[in-house]
Amino acid sequence: MRWAVAETGEGGAWLCPVDRDGRAAGPVVEEESLAEAVRSRPEVERWVWRSTPEIYRRLLAEGVRVERCYDVEVAEGLLIGHEEGQSGQARSLAAAWARLHRLPVPPDAPVRAAETQPSLFESGPVPLPAGTDEFAALLEVYAGQVARTAKTEYPERMRMLLAAESAGMLVATEMSRAGIPWHADVHRELLESLLGERISGGMEPRRMVELTDEIARAFGGVRVRPDLPNEIIKAFGRVGISLSSTRKWELQEVDHPAVEPLLAYKKLYRLYTAHGWSWLEQWVHDGRFRPEYVPGGTVTGRWTANGGGALQIPKVIRQAIRADPGWRLVVADADQMEPRVLAAISRDPGLMEVAGRDEDLYADLAARAFGGDRAQAKIALLGAIYGQTSGDALTHMAELRRRYPAAVAYVDDAATAGEQGRLVRTWFGRTCPPAASADDADFDDGQPVAYGSTPRARARGRFTRNFVVQGSAADWTLLLLAGLRGAMTHAGLQAELVFFQHDEVIVHCPAEEAAEVAGMIAAAAETAGRIAFGPTPVRFPFTTAVVECYADAK
Repeated sequence: MRWAVAETGEGGAWLCPVDRDGRAAGPVVEEESLAEAVRSRPEVERWVWRSTPEIYRRLLAEGVRVERCYDVEVAEGLLIGHEEGQSGQARSLAAAWARLHRLPVPPDAPVRAAETQPSLFESGPVPLPAGTDEFAALLEVYAGQVARTAKTEYPERMRMLLAAESAGMLVATEMSRAGIPWHADVHRELLESLLGERISGGMEPRRMVELTDEIARAFGGVRVRPDLPNEIIKAFGRVGISLSSTRKWELQEVDHPAVEPLLAYKKLYRLYTAHGWSWLEQWVHDGRFRPEYVPGGTVTGRWTANGGGALQIPKVIRQAIRADPGWRLVVADADQMEPRVLAAISRDPGLMEVAGRDEDLYADLAARAFGGDRAQAKIALLGAIYGQTSGDALTHMAELRRRYPAAVAYVDDAATAGEQGRLVRTWFGRTCPPAASADDADFDDGQPVAYGSTPRARARGRFTRNFVVQGSAADWTLLLLAGLRGAMTHAGLQAELVFFQHDEVIVHCPAEEAAEVAGMIAAAAETAGRIAFGPTPVRFPFTTAVVECYADAK
């Protein structure tokens, strides 16, 4: 049985059971404590609520953990994305209720960058119109979503996507609360060894000052701001060297004594500004870094982080990520995830056979089609997914097309749809954004040019080509996380999910649980593959390391 629940605003809750059509299946009751209302009903199979970040973090603070939920606002975002031309519209409960009643739709609350802990996602819920019963609105919107889901192209897949994205919200909220184990003392030692001692007053550390002096000497004593690209370009121009940017690859082609210290400065500047002492003081507390994860933060479904740079932790700083005494980090990377997903969704017999092994997919593919050259096999397959149409990728595309016609046709068809301004969907039904307004109209000598022939259209084709694979992979990882979370809970482990990005997951656990957790990750991956894509021979292996320090896993 599912139950709907909403907060009363005074720490209490309204709740009632709901039936398969999303309608109330019993009386609405009011209880004084949200936490006790949920805790006292362990038999509830899934909780239906407005927003997971709003409700679940309060439950976790009271020691209440739930197995499953249905996030109405997450579901609204996915459903309006599925409807032609609706992607990107407001998804709040208030917006969904307004659509049902054909009223003006209020915009979502602005997402603000997290500056301190905690500040999950938004400034607060978008209010419903004065006098509107919030719980009645929740029930009405939920019933409407159930009906809309039944009308989608593949209803069962869409139901699975809504459940999986909601599960991802539970995982994200729990990970934000748990935090990544972080040794601030190790972090400070790294900063001092690389940057030199910290200088008060906001001045740059010693090593960066030394590099700035070295750059000035290289330019004949003329001081420049190494962090300002325009100043660097002008400085090189004064010595007869023309640059279009200060990107690393362009600087490396220049023969000048300023290049080496400038590249060194740029590297240290990124560390100093993104993960320096100020970052450490702002984000690491009580031995934990607690970023705010945003499931589905990108249009393809990949996660993002709201503040803290959680998904861009430099390799050198990973030395500060260390397990608690007696605990370990189980770090697992999916092997060639997106090519394996392409095999599963395209149903290409040849590629499924290659992806049906635990071995290195690129090496296996190379042995069959590219004379044993793994690098060329990887370039060809990723070129097919990402739409690379020049160089080695194009050279080997004919061979790939000959051996795996269904796989290549799958992404080709997605690219064609994108070029023509049509929508494409992931295996589950996550939908790409529509083409820009006015059909992306381009003009040649004042005459309209067909959308499919414009550079913008071709760029959209490359995007939609990748979207169907990357998005389906993102959907699969949601099932992986949900399965792993459930397995660890049901086994009664102390293990906790502490990090996830794209194709990597980290579990923090007692040392004696590490081997079991590693096995659970492998099992969850295979189960997620079966649930997501049905009976295929495709395997989803992981490379797993059990370490005390994150840096040792690479």
